[in-house]
Amino acid sequence: MEFDLSPLWISLKTASTATVVTIIVGIALARWMVFGRDLGKGRGKDLVDVLVILPMVLPPTVVGFILLLIFGKNGLVGQLLYQLGTTIVFSWSATVITATVVALPLMYRTTRGAFEQIDSSSIDAARVLGASDWYIFFRIILPLSLPGIGAGVILSFARALGEFGATLMLAGNIPGKTQTIPLAIFLAVESGEMNKAFLWVGIVLFISIAAILALNYWTRIQNRFNNVNKGI
Repeated sequence: MEFDLSPLWISLKTASTATVVTIIVGIALARWMVFGRDLGKGRGKDLVDVLVILPMVLPPTVVGFILLLIFGKNGLVGQLLYQLGTTIVFSWSATVITATVVALPLMYRTTRGAFEQIDSSSIDAARVLGASDWYIFFRIILPLSLPGIGAGVILSFARALGEFGATLMLAGNIPGKTQTIPLAIFLAVESGEMNKAFLWVGIVLFISIAAILALNYWTRIQNRFNNVNKGI
């Protein structure tokens, strides 16, 4: 019997798409939280931080249930989409949404931590010289934050690749459409096909180990680069 590789391609496509979204949203949120002049401090900042981080501490099934309430047929967004002739539930888009929601906290926190470690004196000096906020962000803040951002990208991809509970709640386990590797493992074990489950586990382990090695390599390269810049 031919081995179906569709869960691998669906997982890679889903994780890659979710990672791109988390990069954009995570960096934008971190910039707004750390450098946004109109946000300030206090309850507003705490509320945003809680909402973004919450999916990381909640059980995946709870995250999936909340997303189902939002995007389901009776949900606020779901009703609007239904009137437009489309649905999110049990579609590939649902896998991307769940993967993005659970991976975003990692990208956001890692990037925010990198932004907060930047010496403010270089930013203040650039402002005194007349540099715009966008120039400072792209020419000073982002280059100095690359180690943290790179780590966030790798961790977000790995988290998106391994998402299970929320995906099962919102996207279901539809072979060839929404069945990712974790869902394929679940179905294989449930069906008693242990050889297939072991094979999928091996594939996930290979990808996860590769991600960890890439993270370690990225960290070493950045440390060498920083040491050279410091004259060490």
